[in-house]
Amino acid sequence: MTAESNAMEQREKKTKVIYRGGASEAVYAFGLFGAWFYYLTHATTIWMGVLGILKGFIWPALLVYELLKYFNM
Repeated sequence: MTAESNAMEQREKKTKVIYRGGASEAVYAFGLFGAWFYYLTHATTIWMGVLGILKGFIWPALLVYELLKYFNM
């Protein structure tokens, strides 16, 4: 009987993890695909396409940097 009660207590003690933030991930994904589409359609060589894929990953950092530069911060 104690084995059953210990098993039940262990199941009850498990914490439930709730992930929130799906909307921001979706916005980032749309931006990523949009950046890839832009950079790849404007690429003239294969290496410009590779550079465009890499730029697609860091576009949020570039955006924040340019905004801070624009506002003289």
